[in-house]
Amino acid sequence: MAFRVTVRDLPAAERPRERLSRLGPEVLSEQELLACVLGRGVAGESVLTSAARLLAEFGTLQGIGHASVDELAGIHGIGPAKAAQLKASAEIARRVALPPLARRPVIDSLEAAAAQLTPHLLGKQREHVVALLLDARHGLIRLAPIAVGSLSASLVHPRELFKEAVAASAAAVIVAHNHPSGDPAPSAHDVALTRRLVAAGALMGIEVLDHIILGTHGVVSLRGAGLMNRSAVRRPRRGAQRSER
Repeated sequence: MAFRVTVRDLPAAERPRERLSRLGPEVLSEQELLACVLGRGVAGESVLTSAARLLAEFGTLQGIGHASVDELAGIHGIGPAKAAQLKASAEIARRVALPPLARRPVIDSLEAAAAQLTPHLLGKQREHVVALLLDARHGLIRLAPIAVGSLSASLVHPRELFKEAVAASAAAVIVAHNHPSGDPAPSAHDVALTRRLVAAGALMGIEVLDHIILGTHGVVSLRGAGLMNRSAVRRPRRGAQRSER
């Protein structure tokens, strides 16, 4: 039977957690950092081996951070619990990297919103629904994914949007999705969904400022087009109804 080295077989001073405590996290390799997050390996296999397997499969820490829970859990030695730990660690890192409150970009126009949305939505082969979660001064807290798939089938329910808004303590939201066809013209379903979200937001005290549709042929603001429930909109937004890109 082959002998497999585990973390416990290493001298105490050379174990990842001890090295982190003694020397600081910056001296650890990516493999050692992952080992600290994972905690322990599986029977007969070091956590360092599991960490190495993750890096071999996904290439980089960024690749691991972008992988889904199911993809991570499918790696030998990981499983659902450790996959959740990895995703939580990646999200913590993302939030730590967010600009301080005073430096949050202010989303006060269609152009400002489109600048945040375009990298996330254009070029997608399926419809992606996201929301810009804003503070009371319309500073961007974060962009939250809401749903993937055709809006007529995916079923963007108000609870999916407002669950994210409540978790972020958002005062207002801007909903957005892409049209893979390239034509950003809103459908009747887009308009009906927008009015439903506006009404739900009014009940919850979270203002739905706009619904923006992006396509390769332009950007459309339902608010700018006058297609939202005006009674739920308290102030006009700057920016054209349609911005050609």
